[in-house]
Amino acid sequence: MRRIVVSEFVTLDGVMEAPNEWSFPYWNDDIAQFKYEELYEAEALLLGRVTYDGFAAAWPNQVEEEGEFGERMNTIQKYVVSTTLDKAEWTNSTVVPDLDGVAELEGNLLVGGSAALIQALIKRDLVDDYRLLVYPIVVGKGKRLFADGTAANLDLVEVRDIGSGVTAMRYQRAEPKA
Repeated sequence: MRRIVVSEFVTLDGVMEAPNEWSFPYWNDDIAQFKYEELYEAEALLLGRVTYDGFAAAWPNQVEEEGEFGERMNTIQKYVVSTTLDKAEWTNSTVVPDLDGVAELEGNLLVGGSAALIQALIKRDLVDDYRLLVYPIVVGKGKRLFADGTAANLDLVEVRDIGSGVTAMRYQRAEPKA
């Protein structure tokens, strides 16, 4: 069975774009542990091409610095959804040409970054679980997790204070309310 988990850093106004510009001042050991746990729960990463390109350029050079986390990022199975890549060079990476291919994948798939992919997955109702680290900042512009016109019925299943004013929130797909 396939389960797609979207994990994002988001601002109070729902922006997910460029978290490196606003999330670092809040980083702490609890956030690191949260990210570690979800990476080790996943059987594979599911990435859009832009996020894949960034990860593939960075993570192979961070194994020593990031230890077990870096090792896992480099060895875990990775699926990159792309119509422009013929093959993916990063270790254990496979190109999936479209969302029909994603629907055929098995296992717990973790999606990070990848705004366009996430919005396409949401439209096809393929996201099972949202794990959001909500940061106490409003940036006022940028790509949002839920694009204008997006509708989703979600059940809140967990809320956790993870320090620095950041809240971990977990939602699962719900049946439409009558």
